[in-house]
Order: sequence, then structure tokens, then C-alpha cells
Amino acid sequence: MDMSNRIELDEADLNADKKKTISKAAHCRFCQAPLEQTFVDLGMSPLCESYLTADQLNRMEPFYPLHVKVCAQCFLVQLEQYVSAEHIFAEYAYFSSYSDSWLKHSSNYVDMISERLGLGSQSLVVELASNDGYLLQYFVSKKIPVLGVEPAVNVAKVAEQKGVPTLVRFFGCQTALEMVANGHTADLVIGNNVLAQVPDINDFVGGIRIVLRPGGVATLEFPHLQRLMDEKQYDTIYHEHFSYFSSLTVEKIFAAHGLILFDVDEIPTHGGSIRIYVRHIEDHSKPVTSAVVKLRERELAAGLHQMETYASFAEQVTESKRALLDLLIKLRRAGKRVAGYGAPGKGNTLLNYCGIRTDFLDFTVDRNPYKHGRYLPGTHIPIHSVDWIRKRQPDYILILPWNLKDEIIAQLAYAREWGAKFIVAIPEARVLD
Repeated sequence: MDMSNRIELDEADLNADKKKTISKAAHCRFCQAPLEQTFVDLGMSPLCESYLTADQLNRMEPFYPLHVKVCAQCFLVQLEQYVSAEHIFAEYAYFSSYSDSWLKHSSNYVDMISERLGLGSQSLVVELASNDGYLLQYFVSKKIPVLGVEPAVNVAKVAEQKGVPTLVRFFGCQTALEMVANGHTADLVIGNNVLAQVPDINDFVGGIRIVLRPGGVATLEFPHLQRLMDEKQYDTIYHEHFSYFSSLTVEKIFAAHGLILFDVDEIPTHGGSIRIYVRHIEDHSKPVTSAVVKLRERELAAGLHQMETYASFAEQVTESKRALLDLLIKLRRAGKRVAGYGAPGKGNTLLNYCGIRTDFLDFTVDRNPYKHGRYLPGTHIPIHSVDWIRKRQPDYILILPWNLKDEIIAQLAYAREWGAKFIVAIPEARVLD
């Protein structure tokens, strides 16, 4: 066979395969409408919680697209699922208890909701994605019965050690039916920062309806899409987060499963989140509050029901990246030493998207011992204990979990002894006074 003909044939086959890929449009995980509109494309990135050991540095490392789209039908902003939830969450590097401010937030919530709902020894509180028992431990101390549902074996073990009974399972309709069969129906269902991490959102929300008692309440917290857009929080996008929510879209999702959003709190966690309160549609004892109406009106005024609103986000992200690189290049050319603080998932999105490796950051530190001696995925920046800041005395410290900047600056107050300054990258790169 003539080689030139062979090459033409191969190219034809490749083009045919490419057309097949393009024509096979992704569909919305909620309403199944075709996904055609890009929200932002952050290129290729590794799984953000896949920290590497030293012997893994020279092995192949899988990267997956961070190409976020928005549904023209329901306006759910979402990533395609490239890796199974089992692969991501079977063993998890994130332990909620390593943030003092998050523990305080959780303790305050338990005090508030226990009083508001009148929870006591005859109640049952179920938390979905209960992690290391960071929240349920406060119910336990009040002698309110709890059950955690957590798929990651390693963090579930820590919860059990705190006296938090934990079901090591992924939550959905099947798990909910098994819980009900075992007598575990809930007066309160909690889901903090888990809704975004669910690939099959209809199965998850359907499970909440099954396990929630007729007069029960579910509260769920998640980063607010409007804040993400207003403040260019693109680093909160990563493969573990399949969806990004406005209250407009969340109302549609829960209503489709017979659940009504009747109250909402706007809270500062994770750079700006909302906590929704949900009840069964048949439960008329909890009227919809003015807070729900006001937030809905604000999102409509912001245009979150119009596709053109989403189209301008990508260029804002690109400009934010340029500003961070400009700052770091200037500092390094001036001979300044720059270290990172934290090894959060959001930091890995930011560093990989911006191409920041050890040529910009000498190292990063983290309070979580699980990460010490490991390396950030993709960028291979080494992770050390926090005392490395004092040992190495960097001139600048890039705070990767910028939503905790006040807590971190207070912890590192001693860095002022040698004149260190702090940097945050979101919403734009700046040196903090």
C-alpha cells in the first residue's frame, strides 16, 4: 500500500473520530438538555486532592479537562464527570477539622439549628458527607443522636474515634431506602459543601426526600455562584466539584423532587456561600421567607437567568491570571523568596491553570500532617509543616486558601519579625497591607 495513501486514510479516520466526539454533546446532569455554552475553560488539570509521594513524581500523572459549561435550560453551571466519584472520594485528603474558623462555624450552626428545630434526645440528625465528624461531634456533646454518611474510609475512621457513628457509603436513593428500612429517618439532614460534589444530583436530592421525616428540615451549604462570578473565584472550580449553584437553579432542582426551599442564609464561608433550608412540599408549617424572595430577585437582577451573563466570565478569569503572573514575575526578578500557605483543592486549580511551579513558589505549608512530605498534583511543589515558614523566612507568602486569610495571617503574625508580606490571588493578585 502506498504510504501517502496510508497517511491520507489515517487523517480521514482521525477527522471522522473527531466529528463523532464533537457531535456527541454532553447533557445537563439535572434536566438532560444538551450542554453547548462554555462558562470558562481552565485547560487540563490533575485531580486536586491527588497529592503525590516522592516515588510518584516521575510517573505518568493523569490530567483532565476543566472545561465548565452552563445549561441553557436550567442554568446549572457544571463540569462533565471525567472520573468516578468512587475514584475521587474512596480515600480523601481533606479533613475538615484542620480549620479553626470552620470548626467555629460548625459549632455556631449546631447551637442555632438545635434551638430553632427543638432537637433533643428523641431526634435524629443525619449528615451527608460527614467527613471526620467535625460537625456532628457538637450534636453528640448535646446528647442529640446522630448518623454520619461518609464514603471516604480514612476520614470516617477519624469520625468514629470521636464518637460519631458513621455509615461508610455514598448517599443516594438506594442508601436512603436502606437507612429508612433500618429505622433511620431524620428530623434534620445536613449537607455542607457536598451538593457540588455529587455527579448524580437527582439521585442525591431524591435520597434526601426519602430519608427526611414528614416535618423534617434539610439544610445544605454550598458556594454561591453569584459570588464566584462577581469575585472571579475560578479556583473553586475543580473536578471534585461537578456543579456550581445559584438559588434560582437550586430551587428548580429541589422542587422537581417534591422539596421546597423555604429559607436561606448568606454566609461568609468559602468566599461567600448560601445555606438553604428545605422541607417537604406537603409541610405547610414553614412558610417561604422574605430572604428567599429577596435573593431570587437579586439573582434575576444580576441576569443569572440569561445566557449572556455567563459569557463574559472567561475573559475576567484570564485577566486575573495575567495579574498574578505579573506580580510573581516582578517579585522573583527582584530576588524575593516566595512560599505558599496551604495545600487546598482550590490552590491546585489556581497553580495549574496559571502554570505556577517551583520557579515561582519554593514550597508550601499545611496544617494537615497527611500532606506533609508530599507534593502538589501537577505542579510538584513540596508540602511541609507550617514551621517551615519560620525556618525559611520567605519574603512573601501566597495564601492559597484565601477565604481563610484572616485566620492564617493571625497564625503567622510572627512572620512580621523579618518583614514578610502576604499575597492573595482572588479576585485579583494583591499584596495585603
